[in-house]
Amino acid sequence: MSATATARENDKGDELLTPSEVAKLFRVDPKTVTRWAKSGKLSSIRTLGGHRRYRAAEVRMLLEGQRQTN
Repeated sequence: MSATATARENDKGDELLTPSEVAKLFRVDPKTVTRWAKSGKLSSIRTLGGHRRYRAAEVRMLLEGQRQTN
């Protein structure tokens, strides 16, 4: 496994996304994604450096739910 793949997955093998990547999917500002995490709308994982990462599977589920309501 490459160093890039390791950085993009947690110890369970889940693909992780940065706030910017999530923001692009929802077409919102990355700060909005952080607010969602703080409010409990989206769970996050903290890296050793304190940065937030989001599980891609959870983001996809939230995105699909948003598309169904629109």
